[in-house]
Amino acid sequence: MAAEQNKKKVKVGMISLGCAKNQVDGEMLMASLEENGFELSDDVGICDIAIVNTCGFIESAKKESIEEILELCKLKEEGRIKKIVVTGCLAQRYQEEIRKEIPEADAVLGIGANGQIAEYLKKLWEEDTPVECFPPKTEMPLCGSRTLTTPSYYAYLKIAEGCSNGCSYCAIPMIRGGYRSRPMESIIAEAKGLAENGCRELVIIAQDTSRYGLDLYGELRLPQLLTELCHIDSLRWIRLLYCYPDTITDELLKVMRENKKVLPYIDLPLQHVSGRVLKAMNRQGDRASITKLIAHIREQVPGITLRTTLITGFPGETEEDFAELAEFVHETKFDRLGCFAYSQEEGTPAARLPGQLPQEVKEHREELIMEDQMAIMMEKGQAMVGKTVEVLTEGFDRYAECYFGRTAADAPDVDGKVFFVAQKKKPHYGQFVRVKITECIDGDLYGELAR
Repeated sequence: MAAEQNKKKVKVGMISLGCAKNQVDGEMLMASLEENGFELSDDVGICDIAIVNTCGFIESAKKESIEEILELCKLKEEGRIKKIVVTGCLAQRYQEEIRKEIPEADAVLGIGANGQIAEYLKKLWEEDTPVECFPPKTEMPLCGSRTLTTPSYYAYLKIAEGCSNGCSYCAIPMIRGGYRSRPMESIIAEAKGLAENGCRELVIIAQDTSRYGLDLYGELRLPQLLTELCHIDSLRWIRLLYCYPDTITDELLKVMRENKKVLPYIDLPLQHVSGRVLKAMNRQGDRASITKLIAHIREQVPGITLRTTLITGFPGETEEDFAELAEFVHETKFDRLGCFAYSQEEGTPAARLPGQLPQEVKEHREELIMEDQMAIMMEKGQAMVGKTVEVLTEGFDRYAECYFGRTAADAPDVDGKVFFVAQKKKPHYGQFVRVKITECIDGDLYGELAR
């Protein structure tokens, strides 16, 4: 049977879940498989081997990963797929549980096995026996070829792996290990390759992007890295995600202010502003210091788009703590904001803290923050009416009969879009165009192609 199966290429499909960092890992896995003779399939439901590149960060992400695995188990039972492979954060975090609770999974591979993914799948296919492997996390490759799942005109560029911040609520260090920066030469070489392939927007990511270089060079090197990336002629936009407040330096802000390619956009995960809650989170600062930092950022980089993420319902969060957070959000008026109810993650210090709050309280507080933020975004959106903005064209909505794209203020997958009509000249995907904004609906901007 094995000899007969090996006459044709083994077809592999992947479902990649969770954050953009995990998406990059999945792209590297698929490239490695293709380089080693496997055939890639866009339809995971009709392939020989189906891979679920899971997320295991918070409860909702874990549930989504498990649901995807169980859906594939049904397809396997129907004979539409032959093997199921579980990789990623959930596989790393719950090694024994997956094999015990989901015996239909033919292989469970930790993140340290990513570099040998082709070897393990060949063994699974040819020997027809279950495979489990969990090498040290540090064996996970920091770089390599990628099969892009994004359009050619933008790509994520991961500059580091893991995290060493030790936030008490976060399982990432437990899953991914400590912070490891990639050598700058490796990052620049990959960026040049992406640019040669048509990439116009680079989205810089890591668990803590602004910490880049500290472990490898003994100093923060993100400013120097950005300066080098700006020398790549065909790049138009360079966007920063996940910059922690503790490592925002004047040097970084100066690079953003003086280099047009580095977008005036920062994703700044704050999580809270109550000094008492932040201390319990093992994070620094309080409302006064954070307010001062934001004012400084806005002063140094005029017109900057600030995005943040917050957590409501952290253990011990009082009504006064929440009121302080809500007041801060209302006063600061972030351009973009995501709020999440605290997820009690086993194995983290915060999971053992007293004062765990009921789920309904956590979720109600999250809803209050997001309601206020939606009003802020509507106010900011209305202020854009009549202005002309630069938009990266991404597609055409057949139902609304209009094009859509993103401005410099909108990161892919997490922020909004601009919808616009083009009466005469039809833009192509990946093209930068000028759009005059005519209205704002539910936070999204609508307009028409400017002359």
